Amino acid sequence: QLQLVESGGALVQPGGSLRLSCAASGFTFDVYVIGWFRQAPGKEREGVSCIDRGGGSTVTAASVKGRFTISRDNARDMAYLQMNSLKPEDTGIYYCAAMRSSVCGGLDYLKYAYWGQGTRVTVSS
Repeated sequence: QLQLVESGGALVQPGGSLRLSCAASGFTFDVYVIGWFRQAPGKEREGVSCIDRGGGSTVTAASVKGRFTISRDNARDMAYLQMNSLKPEDTGIYYCAAMRSSVCGGLDYLKYAYWGQGTRVTVSS
């Protein structure tokens, strides 16, 4: 059974950092693109970043570029989202998702078939 489990969400002050983790199980991790998405209250789900199967290519949304970094460790079936210089507008539930593809091809959440349950990030003073 394919499973994705996010962790690492927390309450953090503006300017702070968090590292989100996504633990995968039940499938061959390195044949899937991994994406991070977020959803703020009352807003649509938004693509944050994705990483290709080998980890050599990424796509990052303009709203977080230069602040967030996606990575993956195929030996451990893990993906990560390092978030620096957090802003209140980064608040939301963050999800990792898997798409069977070799390349990201963008941040269209409809292309991702498998999702975790999400982890909450709150940026507030």
